[in-house]
Amino acid sequence: MNSNFYCIIMAGGVGSRFWPVSRISCPKQFLDILGMGRSFLQMTFDRFAGIVPKENILIVTSDRYAELVREQIPGIPKDNVLLEPYRRNTAPCVAYATYKLLSSNPDATVVVAPADHLITNEDKFENTVLAAMERASETDALYTIGIKPTRPETNFGYIQVSKTTETQIGGHTMFDVKTFTEKPNLEMAKIFLETGEFFWNSGIFIWNLKAIKAELESCLPLVARGFKAGGNCYYTEKEEKFIHHVYAECESVSIDYGVMEKTAKARVLMADFGWSDVGTWQSVYEHSPNLDANGNIIKCGTSMISGVNGSIISTVDSKKLVIVRGMDNVMVVDRGDVLLVCNRDDRTIKDIVTDLMMKDNTEDYL
Repeated sequence: MNSNFYCIIMAGGVGSRFWPVSRISCPKQFLDILGMGRSFLQMTFDRFAGIVPKENILIVTSDRYAELVREQIPGIPKDNVLLEPYRRNTAPCVAYATYKLLSSNPDATVVVAPADHLITNEDKFENTVLAAMERASETDALYTIGIKPTRPETNFGYIQVSKTTETQIGGHTMFDVKTFTEKPNLEMAKIFLETGEFFWNSGIFIWNLKAIKAELESCLPLVARGFKAGGNCYYTEKEEKFIHHVYAECESVSIDYGVMEKTAKARVLMADFGWSDVGTWQSVYEHSPNLDANGNIIKCGTSMISGVNGSIISTVDSKKLVIVRGMDNVMVVDRGDVLLVCNRDDRTIKDIVTDLMMKDNTEDYL
């Protein structure tokens, strides 16, 4: 493995769309939601341990999840767990890891990835990422990975490519980026598919440190200036205090909006390795390997379930008798302090969480 290749795993989200299983105290990246025996974070770490040296994998997360990370990734060096005191979206997360690594290895090339994605073809994934990292180590471009859409999905971001700029990297097609678009409505998503110019945004980025440093300082000068000032603090006892100060002053902005949408150096590599941003209950349903004959996901102890189709039924109390009859496309999720019964619909969960946030005395349930 190339000792100058690094991975930055972003693991600070709260996964509210998976409520009530995913909670602020233990969000989805630390859960085995798909029933594979490993949490999303563990599967992501394992995946990149086959691409870069294990000691070169950094995890950026909220300071409240420090112990969860160390429990799930035992033996990870303390300096490889970067703790954010406040949620500030992905650009500060990237800037923190970038300037910390610059102080130890300015020749590094990094892949930045969320902790909670599903990859079904690991070999293709490894081949794609390594091809991008090899190219990124030699150029000042910022690379992202685009996925060919299979349906008009409204839960993913999209990348529009410039078809006239097509080139090849290690057998993979690459284009210049024309635009980034956040989650569209259904009609717009259908138009995106018809044009053939739009691809799903995987949220995976590859670049060398000098390239991303230059673009951070050009596109987000205030964010970059804050983290750059800590050059002498990284890897010392002063780092924690410095980071608290920087995050308190730092704006909340995504790396997509803050840098990738503004830079002229964005490139997108086409890939097909079985990818999904498993961000909702609906996506879990679509990717579950454990559907029964009636298309249900059933995770409970003793149950009497009949006349039920296309539903998710999940409880944590194996001694509780669960009886569900004559209901289609519903969710019944029991987590002890919360019982959720609703339509199996992503919008419903979003509305419920929003309502909880607006009501008094409901913080403990989030």
